[in-house]
Amino acid sequence: MFSLKSYESILSDKSVYQAAFISAAKTILTTLLNLFWTGMLAYALSRREYVLRKVITTVLVLTMYVNAGMIPNYLLISKTLGLRNTFLVYIIPTMFSCFNMIVIRTYISGLPEALVESAKIDGAGDLRAYWQIIFPLCMPVLATVALFVAVGAWNSWFDTYLYCGSEKDLYTLQYILKMKLATTQASANAAKTSAEALKTTTLTTPVTIRCAITVISTVPILIVYPFLQKYFVTGMALGAVKG
Repeated sequence: MFSLKSYESILSDKSVYQAAFISAAKTILTTLLNLFWTGMLAYALSRREYVLRKVITTVLVLTMYVNAGMIPNYLLISKTLGLRNTFLVYIIPTMFSCFNMIVIRTYISGLPEALVESAKIDGAGDLRAYWQIIFPLCMPVLATVALFVAVGAWNSWFDTYLYCGSEKDLYTLQYILKMKLATTQASANAAKTSAEALKTTTLTTPVTIRCAITVISTVPILIVYPFLQKYFVTGMALGAVKG
């Protein structure tokens, strides 16, 4: 039987809207800052005249293979940096991605070197050459990376669980929806022993709640994706990591 009870159950909670705002702010800021820092470093490491580019690239790539683990990361972020129960815990640790840097750097390396040389002959520095020449030409790969970062930031809930579990004002939408799913599952398990309770939870089962959560959490990405699709295909083809 068709029913919107699951959507009503989720959207009737005012905390969902606060969590949606936090998730949207987190996604937008993370995407913008990640593109800014990752793109700038990718451009610097693509310059052949930069003598330390191979050393820095090697060190950064090593971080993709060697990870300290969850506990050292937790101690670093919560104790050393003091970001626990703050909004910045969503932003600072995600401002850079080594994989995205390699993708952008590979794309930039495929652009004609004469573009930058001509700009420097006209008196432009590296910063101006990047923002006025390289950056506009990198729109396909930047849109691709932006989609990767935005989807990851929007769907993330474990960072809330680790660092903001005691701060309700910083709950993200995905974390709220996960808690609602867990609550519904617990209610369904309890309803098995009560015929009356079973009647009241028939229309809001864990399956229907899960489906409603999937739709609610997917809609924003579906709205954004059509605007990035034309860049996405090009960026994946031209910015792919070469062996």
